Parts: sequence; structure tokens; C-alpha cells
Amino acid sequence: MQPLISKYFPDLTPEQQRQIDALETLYRDWNDKINVISRKDIDNLYEHHVLHSMAIAKVIRFRSGSQILDFGTGGGFPGIPLAILFPDCQFKLIDGTGKKIRVAQEVCQAIGLKNCQPAHLRGEDEKGLYDFVVSRAVMPLPDLAKIVQKNIAKRQQNALPNGILCLKGGDLQSETRPYKNIVQTTDISSFFQEEWFKEKYVIYLPR
Repeated sequence: MQPLISKYFPDLTPEQQRQIDALETLYRDWNDKINVISRKDIDNLYEHHVLHSMAIAKVIRFRSGSQILDFGTGGGFPGIPLAILFPDCQFKLIDGTGKKIRVAQEVCQAIGLKNCQPAHLRGEDEKGLYDFVVSRAVMPLPDLAKIVQKNIAKRQQNALPNGILCLKGGDLQSETRPYKNIVQTTDISSFFQEEWFKEKYVIYLPR
């Protein structure tokens, strides 16, 4: 089992462990064909991509049956690690770049991830309704909110009200200012000790 992941997620099933362990070979192979993760960063796949994606699971445990949209997923982050963690939830991963979505599709297929549907689609064209929209530093929060507010369902089923959960870093004051009374910022370094997570956050914006 990948030690960095088991350090923070010790209760994974053997199937979840198998799926996580398989990611490195798959992403290395695909990265040689299509540059999904920067060449310098592929050695940090588990810390910078897989564990970073899983930070969202430290803020919310999605209830069984939840529907989640990963907006601008690239090669499958944060959607694929979250879909592994929450096998009873449904994830749709969208991105406007077809070759990146192909990587996400192939990875899902290779590890047998049945609750994950990658699709080549722009956010403006996504019509579905979801409990949460997740994303990783795709665009400024106000721009993201404008596009995806149509996709956030009214019906609640989780402890947190439906909304947007995004992974971001650095100074976020200008992005969060329009929502200063409702936005919640969680410091990822409060649950992951690695130096890289300093000044990285999970931003939660309710519907």
C-alpha cells in the first residue's frame, strides 16, 4: 500500500488500496504519451496530486448516493482519488481538453472504477444537477461559481449544504471577498504535515 496515503487514510479496503497503488504506473505510462502532469512533477504524483485531491475528504464525507461533478478535471484530479474513496457516490469528470479526458477514461477503466464517468465537455455545456462541484485551481472562484451555480441541486443529503469545494493555494483574499460572510477556508496543512501543503486550502462555497 502506498505509505503516504495509508498514513492519512488507514482504513481503506484492499480494493481501494489496489486502485491507488495502480495509479503511478498508469499515470507514468500516459504521461509519456500525453503530458497530463508536468514531467518534473510526476515523481510527486501521490503527494501533489492524489493526496492533495483527497484533502476534500477531510472536509466532508460524502453520503452514499451523492452526485459530484469534477469541473476541469484534466487527467482526473480531484475526481479519480475521490471516486476511489467514495465508491457509493457517483462522479462525473468534465474537461474541455479531449486528450486529457481520454487519460482519465483509460485510468478509470484500468483500475475498474465504475462510479466515475469522464466526459469531454465544457462547463457551460454541462446540464446535470449535483450535490457538489469540486475543482482544483481551474479558475478564480467568482468565475467558477458563475458557470456551475446552475449545476448545484437544491435537494440536500449531506452534512454540509450543497455547494462548491475547490482546492487552491496562495493569497485568496480577492477571490473570496465577494463571499466573505459565507465562504469557508480550511488550511490543508491542518491535516497533512508535508511542507508542500503549506498555504494550500480547501475552499467551500455553499449554494
